[in-house]
Amino acid sequence: MSFKDHFSGHAAAYAAFRPRYPDQMFAWLAAEAPSRQLAWDCATGNGQAAVALAPYFERIHATDASAAQIEHAEPRPNIGYACEPAESCSLPDASVDLLTVAQALHWFDIDRFFIEAQRVLKPGGVIAAWCYEQFDMPPDINGLLDDFYRETVGPYWPPERKLLEAGYRTLPWPFDERVPPPLKLEVDWPLADLLGYLRSWSASRRYQAAHGHDPVSLIERDLARQWGDPEKPRRVTWPLSMRVGRGKA
Repeated sequence: MSFKDHFSGHAAAYAAFRPRYPDQMFAWLAAEAPSRQLAWDCATGNGQAAVALAPYFERIHATDASAAQIEHAEPRPNIGYACEPAESCSLPDASVDLLTVAQALHWFDIDRFFIEAQRVLKPGGVIAAWCYEQFDMPPDINGLLDDFYRETVGPYWPPERKLLEAGYRTLPWPFDERVPPPLKLEVDWPLADLLGYLRSWSASRRYQAAHGHDPVSLIERDLARQWGDPEKPRRVTWPLSMRVGRGKA
């Protein structure tokens, strides 16, 4: 299965406009791990999850199949970045305490990745894959954004997004399942940051390639009217869906 690269062409925008994950999630995952020697952040993108894990683990192996994404990743002394596919990494057998996949599992050859995960996890090592889909804002803005998501750019989402929209619950999970605490992403963004986030969507990029114009421009004026002062931050919230499990003891 070849690597489906939906993000290298706008890696800088992706790095700039992704919301940050909650600190309590990483603290909980670190506490669940059998030790804190090594974490593998698979499909690290701009290194967001790897950087958040860095205070908890001696070493982070952060990989992505996209060299462009790795180029925009944040450096840390204990993070080693490598351009590697999810289904075949350079780590030795039974070496990983925690394996994380943030917003990316739906792009993998999942059966092959789970075999690789079982190979590298220590006995009792933890795997966690999480995702977020559509966000929540006040109703006057939500209506515009729902139409944009489902109607304007809806046909340009890759089919794998159906797995994400289901919160990964439709996937087999060949690990001893753990129940994570309730988690959500929250940011306070001015209008420009929200527009940048919408433009970072792979579906927005595919729409633009097909039609020759930016789809976000179609709703920008209406969004600005509903927003009011464009510099005034407004709360944006995403529920997080997470699957967590342990490898074989």
